Amino acid sequence: MPDVRVAARDALAASRAAIDASLEEFCATFLGGIPASVADAIRYSLLGEGKRLRPVLVLAAFDAAGGRGDATRLAAAVEVVHAYSLVHDDLPCMDDDDMRRGRPTVHKAFGVQAATAAGLAMVPLAVRCALAGSAALGLDDATSREVVSELMRASGAGGMIGGQLLDLEGEGRALTLEELERIHNAKTGALICAAVRIGGIAAGASTDRVHALGVYGRAVGLAFQIADDVLDVTETTDVLGKTAGRDAILQKSTYPALLGIEGAKARAHALVDEGCIALRAAGLLTEPLEHLARYVVARRN
Repeated sequence: MPDVRVAARDALAASRAAIDASLEEFCATFLGGIPASVADAIRYSLLGEGKRLRPVLVLAAFDAAGGRGDATRLAAAVEVVHAYSLVHDDLPCMDDDDMRRGRPTVHKAFGVQAATAAGLAMVPLAVRCALAGSAALGLDDATSREVVSELMRASGAGGMIGGQLLDLEGEGRALTLEELERIHNAKTGALICAAVRIGGIAAGASTDRVHALGVYGRAVGLAFQIADDVLDVTETTDVLGKTAGRDAILQKSTYPALLGIEGAKARAHALVDEGCIALRAAGLLTEPLEHLARYVVARRN
């Protein structure tokens, strides 16, 4: 197998231009009539540098499941939800961070009120984008509803929002591994899991195959968070593009604190193996999906 960073970089690059173009189209189509300060904040959050991992996973899963047509707009809807989560995650009442993706966070650039409103507006806008993406693929009403339900479950109280609250409540406490994984299966893992499931649903995959995609997505999502925790203590702010060492400042329980750095890395690699095994058993393991999964734990930012 080639170097996973190179292979994943190529997989990301192949889809990135189309996803970025779709996000540009989203801004041109859906931001009309929104107050200028909020629209500018949304545009800033969406069009800056980013890995685009979640929408690329949508496309990779769609292709692996035999999807036909262009799922880029549907993938863009997942990125809109992810961008909203970053806007709110950085707010002063949340993690209170000043830097994201190598530049000022949205509330630093546009103010807390505009950033808060932008995040709130992006969720229903993501639904509109998902419906437009479903229509572009010719999905029937039942499948379109399933796609939107998957996206909203991941972003709601049982997913990112609930996970963020649990994360805040856990600051200053010594959490068990079980408690930590509950937080991050929701806060980080839910949307990554939804991304691959949405790709499979849109491709018309069977229930069993969508389930296998979900097993992979859940494993990759948790591995992604473990890698983030490790990078927070091993890399610099310049490399990360966000403030290094924030977990210690906020007194968060982390995987390196519980398992040690090498133990955390081993846990992340084991999760990726589990996810790829599930896809292989379902006949869904493609090179892009495997490379992206292994990149999650090999990346440096």
